[in-house]
Amino acid sequence: MKWSLRLGSIAGIGIFMHWSFVLIIAWIVSVLLFQGHDLPVVADGVLFVFAIFGCIVLHELGHALTARRYGIGTRDITLLPIGGVARLERMPEKPQEELRVAIAGPAVNVLIFGILYGFLWLFGGLKPFAAIEWIGGNWADFLLRLMWFNLFIVAFNLLPAFPMDGGRVLRSILAHRLDFVRATEVASRVGQGMAFLFGFIGLLVLNPFLILIAVFVYFGAQAENHSTHMTAVIRGLLVKDAMMSRFRCLSEDDTLDVAVRELLAGSQHEFPVWRDGRIVGLLTRSNLVEALAERGRSALVGTAMQADYPTVEETAALEEVFQMMSQGRLSVMPVVNAEGDPVGLLTAENVGELVMVSSAIKQRQREASADRAI
Repeated sequence: MKWSLRLGSIAGIGIFMHWSFVLIIAWIVSVLLFQGHDLPVVADGVLFVFAIFGCIVLHELGHALTARRYGIGTRDITLLPIGGVARLERMPEKPQEELRVAIAGPAVNVLIFGILYGFLWLFGGLKPFAAIEWIGGNWADFLLRLMWFNLFIVAFNLLPAFPMDGGRVLRSILAHRLDFVRATEVASRVGQGMAFLFGFIGLLVLNPFLILIAVFVYFGAQAENHSTHMTAVIRGLLVKDAMMSRFRCLSEDDTLDVAVRELLAGSQHEFPVWRDGRIVGLLTRSNLVEALAERGRSALVGTAMQADYPTVEETAALEEVFQMMSQGRLSVMPVVNAEGDPVGLLTAENVGELVMVSSAIKQRQREASADRAI
């Protein structure tokens, strides 16, 4: 994510802290100072927050390392005020695999709870829940708070609020009886219902973090449902089924003035650049604007293009190419035939339009089937 500080890496997975994480530290410090606590208590509160998020990192690593067993990589883990996010390259679609990946995180927190309980029992630090000092206190109180908070993490994450862990567990269970897309739709609706509940409670008790979680769950469920539906539509299709076949190429010896005229004349924003019938780069709208500001309209396209831009063959699997574009944050992919000649452009917009058309056709087919049944 943007504006994130890299803290290091564990098992080859980058650990980042988003700038907004500072807000929770500032909030803890301001609340404790406002209540009249001294600096040692404030330091204890800040240390406790870092201990909690250390447990959250381990929670996310549980997901990531379990996913790795099924050949799924993790891009990074980012700490946010509302918790942690492990960005897996994809989620497993086999119900049993998704179930194991989903429960791996809470299982880590159960393990931490057990370790802390055993340590406190061994050294005589256990005490009744009601007797715990939740602000300040000694080392035993600190570990007791941390122990019970891990249990809270387990309970909260297993709520059926898709795309949280409990929601993924729900989808994996539903996927044993429903197809994956339908299971995702149901889990998404349940998740959005839980989001409304979180938001209502957050407004009722004036808890901003619960409101943030509600927003995250609502839009996360919506995005997951859309992504799953898109994947189901494009599975089995080729790049040529979705590519834009009417497009313009530029020569690296053309001036930027030529590129400006082409940009204004149509809806194409990215232009493959070729030499001797082969694509050697890509000129995007942002490349063009930047080069115009620096060198003017008489500069050559070859000086402004992104050289050695990747291409893809028209017979490649659309699902794999689209996933590659998403992971590499590529807005467009030039398409070539087996001989290397440019034959089209693939953009996220093309794929989205293909999904919309396919959905409309399927809806019409379902309505026609229902009419015949009546």
